[in-house]
Amino acid sequence: MRSLLAASFVAFTMMLSFSAHAEEAASPAIMAVEKTPFHVPVFRNDLVRMLSVYIPAGRTSPYHTHSIDQASVFVRPAKTRAQVLGEPPVDRDIIPGTVAFADYAKKPLTHQVSNIDSEPFWLVGAEIMYPEPGRFTPSSRAEVPDYKLVLDNDRIRAWRIVLEPGQSAAAITQKAPGVRIVVDGGELIQSEAGRPDQNMILKVGDFFWQDAGATRAVRNSGASRIEFVEFELK
Repeated sequence: MRSLLAASFVAFTMMLSFSAHAEEAASPAIMAVEKTPFHVPVFRNDLVRMLSVYIPAGRTSPYHTHSIDQASVFVRPAKTRAQVLGEPPVDRDIIPGTVAFADYAKKPLTHQVSNIDSEPFWLVGAEIMYPEPGRFTPSSRAEVPDYKLVLDNDRIRAWRIVLEPGQSAAAITQKAPGVRIVVDGGELIQSEAGRPDQNMILKVGDFFWQDAGATRAVRNSGASRIEFVEFELK
């Protein structure tokens, strides 16, 4: 009888151990987004943290959690397969230059992303590091129609501007701090009151931190189309 009880106990213990290992194997490791493969923090101040998310063709960014509000520009989208933890995967085709916002602070997201295309996937994102909106009042830029409003919520306002070769955009005054993210590069001349004109060679995926208070006009002085997105924080 004792040997039978001992054997039963051993079998029960082994079953529990097997169940625990199986459950552990079924639960993937979840990483902080800034430590996740292909998610590279490239800039940070007390207002934003910039992430360059570059996933080569055929590669997967493993499960990670987003918990900070984020505005993003898809500078080089590819066909991807995104899978929220515990849900079926979803294939996505995104138009280049797409601007997106996710309120991850209210709705954290744990997912993995696979690049199932033959081209690299590239997203540049700005995480908003302060928790409450209403800290800044951005400009409207309505007086300069070259700036097309593409995003406006309680955290951020964003405009897209496209300049063909030789095209200029009149001056705007930036009232809140923010970021410029380049979708299509070229040679740009930026003019600010009281300062010499500044020639800039913009490249795809470049970003620039922009303080509040600057009044600037821009002109495409090169031979290629330029497109970028500018954000102002709220």
